[in-house]
Order: sequence, then C-alpha cells, then structure tokens
Amino acid sequence: MTGTKIAHAAKSPRMTKQVGSTTILPRHRASCHCGAVVLELDLPDGIVDPRRCDCSLCRRRGSIVASVPLAGLRIIQGADALRVYQFNTQVAQHFFCARCGIHTHHQRRSNPSEYAYNVGCLDGVDPFDLGPMPTRDGVHHPADR
Repeated sequence: MTGTKIAHAAKSPRMTKQVGSTTILPRHRASCHCGAVVLELDLPDGIVDPRRCDCSLCRRRGSIVASVPLAGLRIIQGADALRVYQFNTQVAQHFFCARCGIHTHHQRRSNPSEYAYNVGCLDGVDPFDLGPMPTRDGVHHPADR
C-alpha cells in the first residue's frame, strides 16, 4: 500500500509518540548512517504529521519526513560533515552527510520556518513500523505556480 496522496493544505496532524518498541522522547536524537552527523530534535508531541512526498527528489530518496520549527533542530555533532543540495527554486536546503550520503533533514520550501527531518534517522526508529504513509503532492507544489 502506497498511502494516500494529499495536497499541501494539511488536515489535523497525525501525532506518534511510540514507534515499535521505541518511545519518542521530548528531546530525541537522530543520526546519519555512519554516525558523523548527530541531531537533537524537540519532539514534545512525538512525530507530528509523518509523510512522504512525490517531488522529483523525494521520489528518489524515499524517506518519511516530519517537521519541527527551525529552533527545534540542533546539530550537536558533525556540522562539518553536512553538505547542502538545492535545485529548482533554490529555496529548500537539503542536508546530507558527505561521508555516508544519508539525507538527515532539509529546510522546507513550502514553510522555510521549519526543518523536515528524516524519520529513519531517529534513534531506535524503524520507519516501516509507522505503516502506510500519506504522500504530499510535490509534483504540483504551490511554489511552482
């Protein structure tokens, strides 16, 4: 099952405080595959509004993301290992580890006051335990109109 495709105007958000046997902590760590990049995320309500996107980059990346305000994500290790990728409108900044290539987070194009983070990078979280995910319509992004 691929999930439901949704427009950018979201309904009430889904909030998840438990994924498999992992409790989502109010301050939860996330890391890339090699461990060079470590983030700390403020998640007082758990994982809020987890989703996929079908834009040209996200289709290839395949990750599930959720968002936090800019102040809700801190790079606590490996800022020097992060690289940024931008395309199309050059608004979104997609961050990935230069050593292992894992996308850890991005500053959102649809809401630049937020970071979207890769749920699969959260310590102890298997994103497949979240079940079917809604998919945002990134092909028809409102910023492209």
